[in-house]
Amino acid sequence: MNVQELLEKAVQDHASDIFIVAGLPASYRTDGNIVQLGDEKLKPDDTRTYLEQIYALAGERNMDDLLTYGDDDFSFAIPTLSRFRVSAYKQRGTLSAVVRIITFSLPSPDILGIPDVIIHAGNLPKGLVLVTGPAGSGKSTTLACVVNHINETMEKHIITLEDPLEFLHRHQKSIVSQREINADTDSYVTALRASLRQSPDVILLGEMRDYETIEVAMTAAETGHLVISTLHTIGAANTIDRIIDVFPANQQRQIAVQLSMVLQAVVSQQLVPGIDGKRIPAFEIMTVTPAIRNMIRDNKIPQIEGVIYSSNKEDMISMDNSLLNLYKNKRITAETALAYASNPEMLKKKL
Repeated sequence: MNVQELLEKAVQDHASDIFIVAGLPASYRTDGNIVQLGDEKLKPDDTRTYLEQIYALAGERNMDDLLTYGDDDFSFAIPTLSRFRVSAYKQRGTLSAVVRIITFSLPSPDILGIPDVIIHAGNLPKGLVLVTGPAGSGKSTTLACVVNHINETMEKHIITLEDPLEFLHRHQKSIVSQREINADTDSYVTALRASLRQSPDVILLGEMRDYETIEVAMTAAETGHLVISTLHTIGAANTIDRIIDVFPANQQRQIAVQLSMVLQAVVSQQLVPGIDGKRIPAFEIMTVTPAIRNMIRDNKIPQIEGVIYSSNKEDMISMDNSLLNLYKNKRITAETALAYASNPEMLKKKL
């Protein structure tokens, strides 16, 4: 099986990721389960051949970065099949890769199970909106759906900064400028600073990695732009703590005040196994109210969890209440709800 056939098979079987690692057969993940293709284990020469074929499909991309530094990230597309995001790396001295499959067209948010209140975060005129969760929890898809909603309904200039590009957006009502880190620009910080001179209305920042990026993102949100980004945190309170803790101690008070003014919403998501075997997103949603702004400013962040937990509104719902609703709607089992809950004991009483 060559790499083209492997990619076609994975797309046909609705896989999310393909694994090319020596010592195992070529494998892919579908609905959270890893499926091995045949019994023949890949040898180091086999994985190298697969990688060479992938680099050829990606416009004869140069393998020097992978061979020199041991890591390389890029994306490419095969017309009529799909787009692919590749993370190539060395392990035990052999070449390996994990390939994420990205569909050309975004499914409807309703089909994906993304609530309207999240999609309509794109209607905000300015401020900072964060989508958080562990790796592989669907954050990129949620962001792409928000951008797509803006693109379809409003006349804006949207600038996306991604590493690498995932979903491609056509210009509809909006103008969409998509920039890939390392290919189109040097770094997130450089691109973000430059974007402020490019008349943006909306800036999508693939990831807030360090305090310099966070600082510029918050300044952009403060100066009248809508900034949408991601963090690998779970829960709104953890996210706020993480942002503040990134800064030196002598700046944290000032950052807390600034964050209390610019933050508009924090969405935390995770994918949980459904009764039908498919994975379903569960969301914690925190819309920033005047009371929450005061808690952030006065460093009473632990109290935020209580506010979210005691609410069950569409725009303010805890992860546990979201799981409870999925259970009530017979989408997940009680065991799954408890396994993914942030407070299993409290949830058990409600179940």
